[in-house]
Amino acid sequence: MKNFNASHLEIKKWFTGSFETHPYEAGWADEAIFYIMIEHVRGDNPVITAQVQISHDGVTWTDDGSKPLTFSGKGLHAVKVQPNFGNWLRLAIKITGGELFLNVQIHCKG
Repeated sequence: MKNFNASHLEIKKWFTGSFETHPYEAGWADEAIFYIMIEHVRGDNPVITAQVQISHDGVTWTDDGSKPLTFSGKGLHAVKVQPNFGNWLRLAIKITGGELFLNVQIHCKG
């Protein structure tokens, strides 16, 4: 039987500019998906760019080698993590053109 865990990394706050989510230790998991819920928008069609980052120790980070994903508009957006990601995960986010009210979660299964 597989284990499953869903964790909130950023909960219902306004964001602008660049930031990284809280790190999450997921070495036990076989797969992981970040969910970004855009609940409210301020500005002229703000755009969010998301890049998965990995770490061996939860302190020093590097991009995981995938292409950054770009979203706009309200609703739920998913960022799938590539397999064999190691132990620590986080999402680097850049918002341009306004502010977004976000809820960011990670779901892991292994």
